[in-house]
Amino acid sequence: MRQRPRDLDESHVRVRPNPRGTRPRTKQRPEHADAVPGMVLAVDRGRYAVLTDTGASVTAMKARELGRASVVVGDRVDVVGDVSGRSDTLARIVRVQERRTALRRSADDVDASERVMIANADQLVIVTALAEPEPRPRMVDRCLVAAYDARMAPVLLLTKADLVDPAPFLAGYEALAVPALVTSRGPEGITGLDAVRAHLEGRTSVLVGHSGVGKSTLVNALVPEALRATGGVNDVTGRGRHTSSSAVALPLPGGGWVIDTPGVRSFGLAHVDPARLIDAFEDLAAVAEQCPRGCGHAADAPDCALDEWVASGAAGAPGTARLASFRRLLASRTGGDEPEPPGADPR
Repeated sequence: MRQRPRDLDESHVRVRPNPRGTRPRTKQRPEHADAVPGMVLAVDRGRYAVLTDTGASVTAMKARELGRASVVVGDRVDVVGDVSGRSDTLARIVRVQERRTALRRSADDVDASERVMIANADQLVIVTALAEPEPRPRMVDRCLVAAYDARMAPVLLLTKADLVDPAPFLAGYEALAVPALVTSRGPEGITGLDAVRAHLEGRTSVLVGHSGVGKSTLVNALVPEALRATGGVNDVTGRGRHTSSSAVALPLPGGGWVIDTPGVRSFGLAHVDPARLIDAFEDLAAVAEQCPRGCGHAADAPDCALDEWVASGAAGAPGTARLASFRRLLASRTGGDEPEPPGADPR
């Protein structure tokens, strides 16, 4: 006889076993109180080279609980598992500590999705050859914008000064008061290396520039055991050949770290808010507080207080030059068409 629904009770309910186990789901995660802190030195196909604070060189993978969180060279992380540093062992990165700085780059100037290139660097060293390949000031300007946005100290490092006088190129950046280092090649090696070494020691510095400008050659001179691959310039295109394929952090003999990066063809800045760029120029930012709401501070901005400041003579020659440099950098972010600095290559 068929039972009516009202005749059923809990004894008729069949409880099916949980195929995923009987442990209740929870959002709580292990605290990993025994995790060992360290620094990410290199990333290669899902494996991370980590130097722990205990001095062990560990190979690690990213723990599942980190999800899509990125882990990049320079990150301070916490690792668990086998942290002895023995060969054929694997640890897990369970936490990424808060970043002091983050060098970001977007795919282009339209797509604002960004990716972090390097974490916790103190200064961005923009390496540019004065010849072979020709310098590209627009690329330098973009790197300067990225450095200011990341709150990193920018440094210009000009190589191959034995081929071209660096003075005309440096004149275009004099108003920005960016430290400049110059090296040249000679029969006895690289001239100017001592000044470079003194500026890098005690800091974490990331080297960025086009292929062929001499980044890896500099790194090999600064850290002889680095053995970074080096290459020349393509005879057809006049551009450098890619040699370094991934970023790596290397300890300087006198203290500090240098991070060598692969050569870049472009540096997207879609993620940079132009309104934040002026904050890197304290003297201009103080004047810009008098600008009308929403002022973009560009050359065609109506009623911009910066123009009144220059017109009144209060800015003087240095202030006028600083404003011109700032607007050139702003144009490199917004796609405006501003004149290049002296010695410019239009590419």
